[in-house]
Amino acid sequence: MRVVCIYRDNQDYSRTVTEWLENLRRQTGREMEIMDPDKNTGFCEAYDVVEYPTILALDNNGVVRASWRGKSLPLINEVLFYMV
Repeated sequence: MRVVCIYRDNQDYSRTVTEWLENLRRQTGREMEIMDPDKNTGFCEAYDVVEYPTILALDNNGVVRASWRGKSLPLINEVLFYMV
């Protein structure tokens, strides 16, 4: 599985996202792939990502198994399930 966090830096929600990502790393020892939507427009168009932040859990074939969109971030355990 591949879990990607897509967000823009220097936005009103950026600090919340970076703190959430740091908590994920501290609690689990795992790091999530981070993606800038402005540098990865093709990926965002392919997965219809238009709201930030967005977290996508993709299987090995690139199929979305779970997604979380908007400023209300998921619980770490919800995302950790897909980070195998």
